[in-house]
Amino acid sequence: MPKFGPIKRKELINYLRKLGFDGPYIGTKHQFMLKKEIKLTIPNPHQSDIGRELLASILRQAGIDRDKWENL
Repeated sequence: MPKFGPIKRKELINYLRKLGFDGPYIGTKHQFMLKKEIKLTIPNPHQSDIGRELLASILRQAGIDRDKWENL
């Protein structure tokens, strides 16, 4: 179960796949993942983890609440 906090990009992608998202696919500036009509932009790889604020924004766009995220 992932905690709601900083997370590595690779782990984020793996958890989103468990939630039914496909991808990531190559975009113009950022990669994205798809689930039905939801197109979710994924941050570019960088040296540090994805922070709480960015994770919250990604989950909000994906329609995933904190309880669902922490109970994967």
